[in-house]
Amino acid sequence: MTTAACKTDLKNLNLPALEHFLLGHGKERFRATQVFKWIYQQDARTFDEMTNISKELRRELTEKAFISNLEPEAVEEGSDGTRKYLFNLGDGNAVESVLIPIEGRNTLCISSQAGCAMGCEFCLTGTFKLTRNLTTAEIVNQIMAVRRDIARNPPTPQSADDIWGDDEDGDRSQSQAEIRNIVLMGMGEPLHNLDNVIPAIQIMIDGNGLQFSNRRVTVSTCGLVPQMARLGREIPNVNLAVSLNATTDELRNRIMPVNRSYPIKELLRACREFPLPGRRKVTFEYVLLGGLNDTLEDAKRLLRLISDIPNKVNLIPFNEHEGCDFKAPSQAAIDAFHKYLIDRHVTVITRDSRGGDISAACGQLKGRLGQGGEPLA
Repeated sequence: MTTAACKTDLKNLNLPALEHFLLGHGKERFRATQVFKWIYQQDARTFDEMTNISKELRRELTEKAFISNLEPEAVEEGSDGTRKYLFNLGDGNAVESVLIPIEGRNTLCISSQAGCAMGCEFCLTGTFKLTRNLTTAEIVNQIMAVRRDIARNPPTPQSADDIWGDDEDGDRSQSQAEIRNIVLMGMGEPLHNLDNVIPAIQIMIDGNGLQFSNRRVTVSTCGLVPQMARLGREIPNVNLAVSLNATTDELRNRIMPVNRSYPIKELLRACREFPLPGRRKVTFEYVLLGGLNDTLEDAKRLLRLISDIPNKVNLIPFNEHEGCDFKAPSQAAIDAFHKYLIDRHVTVITRDSRGGDISAACGQLKGRLGQGGEPLA
């Protein structure tokens, strides 16, 4: 008898890997597409639901494989409609995802690791050391769980700029019960878990899978230069967001330890070499820290650094949190920084602090459970 521990979670397999799995068990290649569609387009949880494949194949799959699932342990909704989902991974670890509704164009921010090893000084997640990487299944299951939730209970649209995704297709027709953009910007550093993140993205953008356009998927990084090159080779058409946050190596070394290995010059070279098609741009995320990196001199240096890279800038006023000495910038500093870039024809958005009242804003995710497995406030 096959034990559960020996079974293969099919959500860990992209379509080519699923084909290989079934071929290895003597099945036809086209069966993989059938199973894949049932999992991702019909949200099948068991093989018995797959009515267009034989009972014999369903029986064999039940013996050799399973379809994992995640349901949120808790869901909080903020006053601005932002929803935060806490997922218990069943081994004492938990992660959070955040749904941001913007005029019916819902953006979902998902996690790639439990904790984070990067140690960025301004990020709450970074204070919880890396416990483990998420599996491919745990990454895509966040999307599927949120899809189910908003199908039952569509979020209330909020008026704001659509930060993520590429609007070349001009699509504004999606329902409030659909996810428009996926950003890998939750807990963890996605490029520190590429072995699982890459197949997860392949599932997201597969026409037989979750069916997201690659222009609707954004991968954020603190600046792991070799992994940026690998991402560009293996999935060249997704959007890239780079968490820059400083315009000198001296400051970036202090607030982002990754800079000691990959300083700004190397990071920007990797951005220039990243394969972005058409008119797409690298998004530079810049957390404004009061009195530290929010002056006009910083804005001038930022412009000089990125001027030869197709770019857009996402300014993120720091969200203060317990245990961190950094301060939020003044509104005057935010406005002056924004205006300097806008006046020089930079595409720049100053991000609203969405979800701050439920600790779902940028840098606030923690994914913590109590000793009994209950959510921690």
